[in-house]
Amino acid sequence: MAVFQTLYSGSSGNCSMLRDGGSTVLVDMGKSCKITLNALKDLGVPISSIDGILITHEHSDHVSGLMTFLKHYDVPLYSDAKTLGRLRATDLIPDKTRIVPVHEREQFRIGEMMVESFRTDHDSVACVGYRFTFSDGSRAAVATDLGRVTDSVFDALSDCSLVALEANYDDAMLQMGPYPMYLKERIASDNGHLSNLDCAETLVKLAKTADRDFVLMHLSQENNTPEIALTTCLGMLENYGITRSTVIAAPRHTIGEKINIRVG
Repeated sequence: MAVFQTLYSGSSGNCSMLRDGGSTVLVDMGKSCKITLNALKDLGVPISSIDGILITHEHSDHVSGLMTFLKHYDVPLYSDAKTLGRLRATDLIPDKTRIVPVHEREQFRIGEMMVESFRTDHDSVACVGYRFTFSDGSRAAVATDLGRVTDSVFDALSDCSLVALEANYDDAMLQMGPYPMYLKERIASDNGHLSNLDCAETLVKLAKTADRDFVLMHLSQENNTPEIALTTCLGMLENYGITRSTVIAAPRHTIGEKINIRVG
């Protein structure tokens, strides 16, 4: 059975792990190499089992640990070609790194998993989410940085039994908070981040068609709390009479709950 787990998640750094049999992939590495290695050690995951690192985009909370990690470990790096080019140009990865460009909605294999990327709207050179099909036929998707859920994003999520989706900010906290207006507008824009409310509405649309497991990702330290995010999402699901889908919030600095990915 395939599993999903976060090593850490939030505006200070993001890294998720997916495992299928003897295969392991990481999505992003936004904290130091040391923090990431310690988390893997605590989980009993050997570096030798990691078949690839998938990068969503080039912002520091998704790539901060890459340089040191890739200096010591020969693990292939997958991402959109524009992102890989930016990482090379800004010296964020070693020259020796094995890079593999991925193309939107084109499937490729990493170990036991079939993977495809899908475009998300975010203010980076390019930004993608990832969709996984595992050896038992189960599916999962990770989408952590997006200002809106487009039809193509929803389509990528729609047949996944586990969806890890951004719930970055609470509208009231953002508007009443200390950020300058330009930053508030950037976060709330269609190329910024997904609010709790937008996340909740997407969860309802997905849960209407099947029981699913949801992980709330990339919560802002300044403009959100796990309690508010969960209350918003669970409350909206309850309003629609949806009680059989589970929702958890990924912790910021600690390892998240291990989730077995449902078949069907």
